[in-house]
Amino acid sequence: MMISNVQNINIAEYDYPLPDERIAKYPLAERDASKLLILKNNNIVENHFRNIGDYLPEKSVLVFNETKVVRARLQFVKDSGAAIEIFCLEPITGNGDYQLAFSAGSPVEWHCLVGNSRRWKTGTLSMPLNIKGKDIVLYAERLEKSDAYSLIRFSWEPENISFAEVLEAAGEIPLPPYLHREAEPSDRERYQTVFAKYEGSVAAPTASLHLTKPLIAKLKEQGHTIEEVTLHVGAGTFRPVATDTIGEHEMHSESIIVKKQCIEHLHDNIGRTIIPVGTTSMRTIESVYWIGVMLLEQGFDERNLHVNQWFPYQDREQLPTAKESLEAILKYLEMHHLDALHATTALMIAPSCPIMLTKALITNFHQPKSTLLLLVSALIGDKWKEAYKFALEHDFRFLSYGDSCLFVP
Repeated sequence: MMISNVQNINIAEYDYPLPDERIAKYPLAERDASKLLILKNNNIVENHFRNIGDYLPEKSVLVFNETKVVRARLQFVKDSGAAIEIFCLEPITGNGDYQLAFSAGSPVEWHCLVGNSRRWKTGTLSMPLNIKGKDIVLYAERLEKSDAYSLIRFSWEPENISFAEVLEAAGEIPLPPYLHREAEPSDRERYQTVFAKYEGSVAAPTASLHLTKPLIAKLKEQGHTIEEVTLHVGAGTFRPVATDTIGEHEMHSESIIVKKQCIEHLHDNIGRTIIPVGTTSMRTIESVYWIGVMLLEQGFDERNLHVNQWFPYQDREQLPTAKESLEAILKYLEMHHLDALHATTALMIAPSCPIMLTKALITNFHQPKSTLLLLVSALIGDKWKEAYKFALEHDFRFLSYGDSCLFVP
């Protein structure tokens, strides 16, 4: 496999007409009432998401992303009246560990995007807050600025209040920019999965927004099993490919955490149909496979595990099996006395990328010219065009709050 062949893919081939009125601006009243497009045995049918269990292969293994969306958007107002928006991307505090960063007291440092940045040349921003009946002031100081992000130090008193509490009081849910609206109180619940657990995402794993607790219980009763992983979704997930070919597009890096028990279960269930619920879950388990390959190729001493976006496309005589890769990771965890795999991934799943663990995919409809559309095409080929054409002709709702698909290649 030649890397250049993949890098020369023209993103214009992954475009389609998406009128603004087809983008769902709000969710339906009931999560599982959304429409479901099923592509299976080369046929396309439609139903409702609450009936998805009727179309899953027997005893499927569903993989959920347990990440939780944080109120990452902070709105400051300067004394001059200029509004400055600070969008928290990833923590420096806690060595990049999201849970440590959220539990930390004052001060904390984060990589952030700054809106209306030209109006904030110097000085410290401030915002009055009330947390648990206490009046506090949140301060923001810009330490560094680059083309990609700003390094911001946040501070407050009393120092023993956690940054998670500060964001809960001060922040807003970061809705996708293509919704063209401000977050409303209802988004705090609806732009969050019912099983969200670990704070760290600036975007929801939207395919899972259709799931309800009764539906999850029903799927288990039907013989399907659930595995949980964590990928903290970064702001780069909203970024369309702005270059002619994908070789010029730099994938964003995201943090993943997969418990040892989950890796053991995936290893023991290789023969069953493993179905990620959402592209983030798929990126996670496919990244896990490539981390196993990395360990087999480079040794087991590496502690800074990161999947480069082009790593799968390197020339290799033969790839390890999924089982061999997962066994390598389990060996690594044993050697280093770890109960979970912590890594980062910039994996780009595009056509010709070997798909090693995923057998089917539950996902929403994605933006034109996006890396997520490349991912779908890597799994089902040009069938995505047929599926999207069907959806447009049958009044499906698109993007984050829209309807869903089940793709069984």
